[in-house]
Amino acid sequence: MGDPLHTVLCERLGCTAPIIQTAMGWVAEPSLVIGSSNAGAFGFLGAAVMTPEETREKILAVRRGTDKPFGVNFHSFQPGADRIVELILENREQVRAVSFGRGPNAKMIGRFKDAGILCIPTVGAVKHAQKMVELGVDMVNVQGGEGGGHTGSVPTTVLLPQVLDAVKVPVIASGGFADGRGLVAALAFGAVGIAMGTRFLLTKESPVPDSTKAAYLKATTDGILVTTKLDGIPQRMVRTRLMDRIEKSGTLGMWLRAIEASAAMKKLSGASWLDLIKSAKGMTGHGQVPLKQAMMAATMPTLIQKAVVDGDIEHGVMATGVVGGRITEIPSCAELVERICAEARDRLAALAALGQD
Repeated sequence: MGDPLHTVLCERLGCTAPIIQTAMGWVAEPSLVIGSSNAGAFGFLGAAVMTPEETREKILAVRRGTDKPFGVNFHSFQPGADRIVELILENREQVRAVSFGRGPNAKMIGRFKDAGILCIPTVGAVKHAQKMVELGVDMVNVQGGEGGGHTGSVPTTVLLPQVLDAVKVPVIASGGFADGRGLVAALAFGAVGIAMGTRFLLTKESPVPDSTKAAYLKATTDGILVTTKLDGIPQRMVRTRLMDRIEKSGTLGMWLRAIEASAAMKKLSGASWLDLIKSAKGMTGHGQVPLKQAMMAATMPTLIQKAVVDGDIEHGVMATGVVGGRITEIPSCAELVERICAEARDRLAALAALGQD
């Protein structure tokens, strides 16, 4: 009998555990990708908030830190996206996969596939999963409403079987996973593995400052909310004094934050105002959202950066999955992956024993 944890995800991505470390902006930096990949999971570098030059440097940093395959996340509307695509292709011998939300077209997906790079978009609805499969992707990562950051309203336990029934490519489950019990549950549904963001954010290799990690650990499930006030699209965040003020703000406040965040992103990325406007218009065309929302969505990473890079939770926001409300400690990536696999094997053994009674 084969190893039940050695799924097609492991075979195709070259990892030993059916676990993906997701590409959180400002968090999925080389240290975390190296740590998760060396631990046996599959790590994604979060290049969606990077310039092409930063992406080049950080891909090389990952390659210096591990000989394991890893992935790169980007979105096709970010400034410099075309150059980032070329960098990914140039590193095809170790970059095994790309992930994206608002993703490439069929032509770009074809370029990745021709290079042997797997395309694994994150989707939050059945129709999006079907559309991505039509475009030629290799797998889909299904994020249920429990997930962090931008999220939908359908729970993972409902959305996951819907997508499994609707598409014929391997499906990965995300949104609410943190341990071996969740991994076994996902496999029982028919998924080929799980993807975790918040759980990897709270590891020793995560670059998030200790003060911010401590604030995450203090958050209970009651202290995590879904807001539409950041960019008009539902997002799951830790409740803070700043989030309470934002929740009480009106339309003018949202416009002011959009302009302020755009200016901050322009300074950080080196992009021109024209680049930022094009990025925002690309998002409005893709998702049919108002320009104000698109401007804020395109610049939201600056607010996240304040908390997860600068450690300034007074002026930044803390994206989280609802599962963050039950995380109480910060293991190394190796300890985390080993523990999840051990717990999963224990649960599988317990289920097998039930069948023998």
